[in-house]
Amino acid sequence: RLLCECDKYTSMYDNDPEMKSVMENYNRQTSDRFKEYDERTKTTRQKCKEQCDKQIQKIILKDKLEKELMDKFATLQTDIQSDAIPTCVCEKSMADKVEKGCLRCGGILSTAFPEFGLIGGTLLHSAAVNAATKIGMEAALVELKSVNGLFQLLEENIKDLVTATNFNCKDALLRTIDTITTPLCKSDQADKSIYCSIKSGKQGMTFSDIEIKISDAAEAAGKAASGKYAEMTSAGTIFSDPIVISAIVVATIAVILLIIYLVLRYRRKKKNEEKTTI
Repeated sequence: RLLCECDKYTSMYDNDPEMKSVMENYNRQTSDRFKEYDERTKTTRQKCKEQCDKQIQKIILKDKLEKELMDKFATLQTDIQSDAIPTCVCEKSMADKVEKGCLRCGGILSTAFPEFGLIGGTLLHSAAVNAATKIGMEAALVELKSVNGLFQLLEENIKDLVTATNFNCKDALLRTIDTITTPLCKSDQADKSIYCSIKSGKQGMTFSDIEIKISDAAEAAGKAASGKYAEMTSAGTIFSDPIVISAIVVATIAVILLIIYLVLRYRRKKKNEEKTTI
């Protein structure tokens, strides 16, 4: 009867002060934890949003730049012909052609006279190249004097057309001649000059004929330079040089003295061994 009269659903802790305090403390801590979690979540979301915005801006900027570049490239002229690009097809310079052969000559001499090895080959190469270049420039100058009206226009200044770098290159010679003669052909001397008349098309002869002569001048200069270099670096020329002959003689004497010294040293050593054995 007493059990029936009691409220069986009533908790025994509802009226307990200590239990109420524990529950209140738990609820307060839980609420604080949820607030902290919400704040961290907001901060993380804000950082993610900022990072995403930066990435989106980069993508937009990249697309914009690509579009601008494509628009600019589309306006460029694309029908460039291969003959519109200036080229200069020249033979290799004298230094490039003969450096290995010249150093090889010096290497041969170095076996007999070490001091005349690489240094001698380099000096021989330099002297041969200088002489060959000089001969080539002279040959080019002689050929250019035969070009219609060119010597009459430039007179003694025609030697300024030929340099050590362009004497065997047709395109380089043409550019130099054009640079020097263009101002003269625009002056008062133009009417009296045959070369300027041909260049302006007032003569029956075309300017392409002059270009052929200039090309022949460059070719003749290259052949003359090659021939001079071959002459100076031939074995007969090298071994007929008094300096080379003197070097070979000195080297031979040094080798003979070295052999005598080694023989005497061997005999002395052998005698000492015999005395020690006795």
